[in-house]
Amino acid sequence: MPFVAAAGAGILPGAQLHDLALQALLTYGAVILSFLGGIRWGLAIAIADPAALSGPLCLSVLPAMLGWFAILVPASTGLIVLALGFAAILAADLRLAMAPAWYRTLRLPLSAGAIAALLVGLMV
Repeated sequence: MPFVAAAGAGILPGAQLHDLALQALLTYGAVILSFLGGIRWGLAIAIADPAALSGPLCLSVLPAMLGWFAILVPASTGLIVLALGFAAILAADLRLAMAPAWYRTLRLPLSAGAIAALLVGLMV
């Protein structure tokens, strides 16, 4: 809902509301992208073999780093970074064998909605 609300508010007339909606969209996108990385971190720590743990743990922090970067750069760049980040983690999560099947099923519509909202924000 926050993605839809922020993207929708950005379409409404009024510069002050537009700026706030854009900031809300960027910030919420960064938070949720970080959350998705946290899910991957949580799944990674279940790996029993410590030698196989470093790669998944390192990859799990990339979404948070992308989110942080997205709020530091100009808004248009940040929205693109977030949309690409959501697309990349979706592609990775669809192949994530450690996650339950329902998680992969849930990720597709939610990620598509997030990406669409970010692109609407980019257009306005």
